[in-house]
Amino acid sequence: MQKVWIIGAGPAGLTAAYELLKRGYDVTVLEQSHEIGGISKTVRYQGNRMDIGGHRFFSKDQRVMDWWSDIMPLQGAPSYDDKVLGRPVPLCAGGPDPEREDRVMLVRNRVSRIYYDKHFFDYPISLKMETLKTMGFATTMQVGMSFLCATLHKRPNDNLENFYINSFGKKLYGMFFEGYTEKLWGRHPREIDASWGKQRTKELSIFGILRDMFSKVFVSREQRMKHVQTSLIEEFRYPKYGPGQLWETVAAEVEKMGGKILLGAEALGLTTEGGRVRSLRYRDKSGEHTVEGDAFFSSMPVKDLVAGMNDVPADVARVAAGLPYRDFVTVGLLVDRLNLKNETNHKTLGNIVPDCWIYVQDTNVKLGRIQIFNNWSPYMVEDPEHTVWIGLEYFCDEGDDFWNMSEEACVAMAARELCAMGVIDSPDHVRMSHRERVKKAYPAYFDTYDEMDKVVSYLSGFENLYCVGRNGQHRYNNMDHSMATSFEAVDNLVAGIKTKDNIWNVNTEQEYHEEKKA
Repeated sequence: MQKVWIIGAGPAGLTAAYELLKRGYDVTVLEQSHEIGGISKTVRYQGNRMDIGGHRFFSKDQRVMDWWSDIMPLQGAPSYDDKVLGRPVPLCAGGPDPEREDRVMLVRNRVSRIYYDKHFFDYPISLKMETLKTMGFATTMQVGMSFLCATLHKRPNDNLENFYINSFGKKLYGMFFEGYTEKLWGRHPREIDASWGKQRTKELSIFGILRDMFSKVFVSREQRMKHVQTSLIEEFRYPKYGPGQLWETVAAEVEKMGGKILLGAEALGLTTEGGRVRSLRYRDKSGEHTVEGDAFFSSMPVKDLVAGMNDVPADVARVAAGLPYRDFVTVGLLVDRLNLKNETNHKTLGNIVPDCWIYVQDTNVKLGRIQIFNNWSPYMVEDPEHTVWIGLEYFCDEGDDFWNMSEEACVAMAARELCAMGVIDSPDHVRMSHRERVKKAYPAYFDTYDEMDKVVSYLSGFENLYCVGRNGQHRYNNMDHSMATSFEAVDNLVAGIKTKDNIWNVNTEQEYHEEKKA
């Protein structure tokens, strides 16, 4: 039986472990932290749960959708809030009842909006009459003329600023992309590679928005869900207790199948020789260990992986060492209510606004996004009818002033910003708080990133090394993309395919970004 070592118990690592075990491999997973799920974990705090970053379970890859359904079946009865509010929801015949069973995936409405200049706009931005009224006549005309100008005079797509202006025009870019992008990355969009925009918006543009608007009039819901851009989906699946629940379930299945998951085990490096990885060094509470194996899967940051390898060419080491990341802080606040009116047609418990996320484009605050956990799943909140549990998301760099703030000062700042935005009336309305900090949450596309091909070529030269997942490939993958890299890697290993191109090409091939085919 071949021995496989996997670094990281996030979506990519656990997917690889599960698939390898089904094919008869001996698998051990090393996880540096003491938690399952990586940045897809769910944090429990005093009866409430936090989703780190927010994770919608929707994919254009049917293999991923089927895999999720096998692990966690779709609901067969209404969830608590749907039942109380009498909301219709698609149900799966014979599926579990979320009021009685925990291993269940809910179907949720996707509602996310932009907060800009003390007004709410659809996310992604729409061209509905309501949007145009909120903008006002003068701004609407500026948006139209700006887009027309961008259409007639295309800029080279050599940076993120030009990519967004080509897609939306300079006016909309300035309103909804420039400030937020700089918050997210700490860099102006003109300093960032355009490939990030192509991956995250899936070529979404004003033309895509118009096409989606017309499809709502002329095309059935079922057909639109088959041919929809990821950024425009209206429904998604979500585990009853958040994304971490799914990965904890997968981890339990891995162990049930005979796999081992070692928590608190930090991978230190790989020893290579003759185009193969010979051994892996890791450290746990009992000390340092060196182990041999037949194959090695890595979802650890590329920067750290290369730094722990022997005989790395100087140029490759330089590029890997210079790869940048953006770190992430979520501040959870429990409040009685939000000072925001629900002026939508969506019913909610307590009549709160129905958003899963609120994107904060206002550059007067550092806050990037607000998650409303009640709307992801009522089971994330101890008392979803009388309290609102929100997550305030901040982007920063490990070691900067915001990262180093005490939790008390960080919570106080978050509450002040909510007051400044009019989301709550007073910091005194915060009943409970909790902060979570996440290192290397977002691989960034600047500095030495434009030389990433040198690192990819070097790592691909080791026939038994497979780099998977977001940090494993230094690519801003969604969860389904990370899983897909592991599917490809496992298939290659099983079939004896030596090329790694298909693994590295997940979330880069144009076909992957286009509409999901029936």
